[in-house]
Amino acid sequence: MMTNSSSGTLGLYTDYYELTMAQGYFLAGKKDEATVFDYFYRTNAFEGGFMVFAGLSDFLIALADFRYPKESIEYLDKLGFHSGFLEYLKEFRFNGTIFSVKEGEIVFPNEPILRVEGNIIEAQLIETLLLNLLNFQTLVATKAFRVKMVCGDKTFADFGFRRAHGAGGIQASKAAIIGGASSTSNVLAGFLYNIPVSGTMAHSWVQSFDDELSAFREYAKNNPLQTVLLVDTYDTLLSGIPNAITVAKEMEASGNAIGGVRLDSGDLAVFSKEARKMLDAAGLQYIKIFASNQLNEYVIKILNQQNAPIDGYGIGTELITGKPDAALDGVYKLALCNDIPRMKISENLEKMTFPGRKLLYRYFNADGKFFGDAILLEHEDPDKCERIFNPVHPEKWTSLFGLKPELLHHKVFENKTITQPFSTPGDCHKYLVSRAELLLPEHKRFTMPNVYNVGISNELLQLRDRLRKKIDSKSKENQ
Repeated sequence: MMTNSSSGTLGLYTDYYELTMAQGYFLAGKKDEATVFDYFYRTNAFEGGFMVFAGLSDFLIALADFRYPKESIEYLDKLGFHSGFLEYLKEFRFNGTIFSVKEGEIVFPNEPILRVEGNIIEAQLIETLLLNLLNFQTLVATKAFRVKMVCGDKTFADFGFRRAHGAGGIQASKAAIIGGASSTSNVLAGFLYNIPVSGTMAHSWVQSFDDELSAFREYAKNNPLQTVLLVDTYDTLLSGIPNAITVAKEMEASGNAIGGVRLDSGDLAVFSKEARKMLDAAGLQYIKIFASNQLNEYVIKILNQQNAPIDGYGIGTELITGKPDAALDGVYKLALCNDIPRMKISENLEKMTFPGRKLLYRYFNADGKFFGDAILLEHEDPDKCERIFNPVHPEKWTSLFGLKPELLHHKVFENKTITQPFSTPGDCHKYLVSRAELLLPEHKRFTMPNVYNVGISNELLQLRDRLRKKIDSKSKENQ
């Protein structure tokens, strides 16, 4: 969901060089050349074994409104762009076709997650929009799912909006829900994406009263159905929890109940255990304990190992910024131009791209679990692909004989129209959970996960090698 500040000027949601290249294509008479671009990433974030694809719906919504209204044309004119090119942009709409895996899908390095087909100008101009929305949301959704994996049946909320990178925090909150957050503190994201919102109170509420007990009473009186008391403003165990117990008893007498208390500092394992004892001794077993304060998946894992009686978590900075990685290395590369396969050459095989129009298939073992992903040329029959090759070490191959393939690419945009109905962030998470159940545990562990098998067909391998030799030969001729 794009913000109001970008509405109507989405054609400018790009890097300058894309516009200069587009103008060059136009003036060179190349504007109608048909191309195929692939979106993929090279390295899993967080030293993990996979990523969770997110951001697709926001990208497609923005793409449908990608145009150059009068004010955009006037701005580009001031920048010195050619009048003929600006006339072309006045009627510009993305008219290409996009194939993608589903939002919430588990994906792996170097596989074409999304494919763009269109003329060279339209495919080039949307590059930054695509990378900006998909990279960041995929990063945050993956971080959120890592948290969810250690939370298990416990819940966690996205509390990160105030630490987010500007307006990107709105989309990050949606991505957090896809990854597994039960709610967000971000009210605008709740409105835009129809996702649950939640929150407690800040220390300033307690500080604004003459004493903590009065602050708790007033808050409970005004929020009787959703009272969660922040108990660490002064002293968690000597005043915070005792005052919360007093207010909880008063609310019981009036037919209401406190939902929980929140710990935001100190040793969360120790404080949660002591708080649980005090609440249970007062007959308040139903009151839940929530915790916040610079949490991440590793801290939560330790708290679980220490049997901390914490029912839910509020996670802010580490979640909403994708800490410690901060960015996903997603890229967008040309694979076909005028029906001629194209590829990027590098001395490092890992950085060579795969040429041609391709499809992504997932193969399942006899137990119905993920076995490996295969990148095939579009015309290849996945049922007849009996082996895939490691792109970096092609002497290594894996047999697919007898395994069942599943096509992961789906057409999501065509003829200026979104062709697939969007899933809600909550439904995307349900899909993610169903897919994660099919991923073997060794790929999900946090420490040195096994590398998931992603390979290319023999025909694609041969195409890459032929094209590489051809490009190398031309380079030597020009020396």
